[in-house]
Amino acid sequence: MGMHNWRPKSLLDTARLTLTFSSRLRKKHQDSHGLWKHEAMQKYLETLSKEYQRVCHLLNSGSISDFEERSLKRRHADLSPVAAVFQEIKEAEREVQELEAMCKDLESRDEKHLLELALEEKETLDKKINTLCKKLFQSLMPKQKYDGSHVILEVTAGRTTGGDICQQFTKEMFEMYQNYADYKSWTFDILNYTPAEIGGLHHAAAQISGDDVYRHLKYEGGTHRVQRIPETGLSSRMQRIHTGTMSVIVLPQPEEVDIKVEPKDLRIDTFRAKGAGGQHVNKTDSAVRIVHLPTGLAVECQQERSQQMNKEIALRTLRAKLYQQIIEKQVSQEQSARKLQLGTRAQSERIRTYNFTQDRVTDHRIAYDARNIKEILSGKEALDKLINRLLEFAEVEALTEYLENLQSLEKGGS
Repeated sequence: MGMHNWRPKSLLDTARLTLTFSSRLRKKHQDSHGLWKHEAMQKYLETLSKEYQRVCHLLNSGSISDFEERSLKRRHADLSPVAAVFQEIKEAEREVQELEAMCKDLESRDEKHLLELALEEKETLDKKINTLCKKLFQSLMPKQKYDGSHVILEVTAGRTTGGDICQQFTKEMFEMYQNYADYKSWTFDILNYTPAEIGGLHHAAAQISGDDVYRHLKYEGGTHRVQRIPETGLSSRMQRIHTGTMSVIVLPQPEEVDIKVEPKDLRIDTFRAKGAGGQHVNKTDSAVRIVHLPTGLAVECQQERSQQMNKEIALRTLRAKLYQQIIEKQVSQEQSARKLQLGTRAQSERIRTYNFTQDRVTDHRIAYDARNIKEILSGKEALDKLINRLLEFAEVEALTEYLENLQSLEKGGS
């Protein structure tokens, strides 16, 4: 193959003619293994594997120019992890087939002990294949622009017809994310904390810093619903289940946010802090509220003793919110056809229900139920499992749609 005919292509651009996905098949591909099994994906990966072999051959031929070598090395770096995992899965599947044949033979000879050992080994291989499939599709997915960013996370209590369950639930949720940050070895800095009168929380905000914070928290944004019998007050004695809500907003905060804010566009107010913050609370006007007049966005910070420090943090938060508006516009343009409402566009939608009476957490976007609410609210392994389930579903969904869009473009150009 002559080099003048060879052009590097994107990972998802190589096998457009092989793609036969339809929206009818989406529900069958809600996990990595399901998408892996589809014929179109197999053809696509075979094409990538052959291209990888061709690139390796050209790099070893010694008959290419420096410019061509640089281009091929970049392509080799793109394809190498995909080709390696693809071969690992194929090898594991061959082992599974051999074990299945062995199991049939052992079953016919009534070798129960050996059959049990073979079935255990097959189960281990199935788990390995599922893990490798997840790894494969993560390699195929282009890196999201903001995934590595730190975030500003805000929680706000909603309203209910009785009791104070919204405020109490908001406090529990804020503490859950604080515990999750600790579980992931992130830094959790409280920016604002406005407690409710009876032990709950009206509103709070925190900056969370660490590795891939936005990637893990971006799908937490939205309305979270709680169903429980209030523990205090008249409602608790009536033993009636009340429904309330609270909202979560997750704002990515890249290290450099180039958003200009004109001083003339700001109204800055000072007031006395209301939350737990030390001896200065309710004694000095150290808390700061900033209103961005053109957009009506308002932010406040009251956690520091210094009014100047609170002002700087509030300005940083305001820039992040203005930046979020730009991101939402980009996401809306890029994902206007997405059927799965995940991420920044889901901020106003009910995404999850925490039913205390049934001890169940339901994520409505992926129809996923998890038991043991206390484990979820502890912000550790159970929450991490739910978040990773969301990430896997979203990545498979995004990959499926991307492939469908490529097929549509191909049809439109033919």
